[in-house]
Amino acid sequence: MDYRNIIYEVKDKVGYLTVNRPKRLNALNVEALQEIGDALAGAKSDEQVRVIVLTGAGDKAFVAGADITEFEGVGLKEGYDFARRGQKLTQDLEGLGKPSIAAVNGLALGGGCELALACTFRILSETAKMGLPELGLGVIPGYGGTQRLSRVIGKSRALWAMMTGDMIGAQEALQIGLANMVVKPEELMDATAKVANKIVGKAPLAVKMALIAVNQGVENDLETGLVLEAAFGNLLLVSEDKEEGVRAFMEKRKPNFTGK
Repeated sequence: MDYRNIIYEVKDKVGYLTVNRPKRLNALNVEALQEIGDALAGAKSDEQVRVIVLTGAGDKAFVAGADITEFEGVGLKEGYDFARRGQKLTQDLEGLGKPSIAAVNGLALGGGCELALACTFRILSETAKMGLPELGLGVIPGYGGTQRLSRVIGKSRALWAMMTGDMIGAQEALQIGLANMVVKPEELMDATAKVANKIVGKAPLAVKMALIAVNQGVENDLETGLVLEAAFGNLLLVSEDKEEGVRAFMEKRKPNFTGK
């Protein structure tokens, strides 16, 4: 499929999605949101894609936010649907059933920070900066930022970031758990690919069940989470992947998982 605002390609069972609007610091307009959503829908149904990597074109920005030019004329009538459109994208990303990695190569502000927050993991370049500066524009984060940032780094830190508008540098992001890894700018994509390839080597069905168990479990009480864990673990016992994993272990070779 031809896209105007993104580049999407699959390599070694990893789907690489690049927001390609470098002249606008990869800001998200409505068309870009639609294209990202379409690419994610395709990746979800593609059995050859086991991990998604998101990044931004150029070396200045991952995604610098929503395209502010589209805010003009948006009032009470349109605002709710405007926010829900972005929230659907981040929910689709989070609920993909496949791990996603944000390779944050520069500014990840506003909608860009929210896009990264919806990913399973975040690997940051040393030059990356993240933040939610929306209050300075008279609005609040609308693509899930008020909810996900507080879940990732805690309520007090999240409110601090939003109310001061201060950007979070790469090393601070690592210290507070917002980033999983920080690397040199020139090493970002290689490091991300290395992590993605590790995940590709795991059983796809088990990966999916682990994602669901964790994502749903943390939103519920411990007992509910434990029931989910036991139920999913029981289902996996009769999977082809489990049979292959045990067989490969006994034969001292790498397993060849099919996702079934």
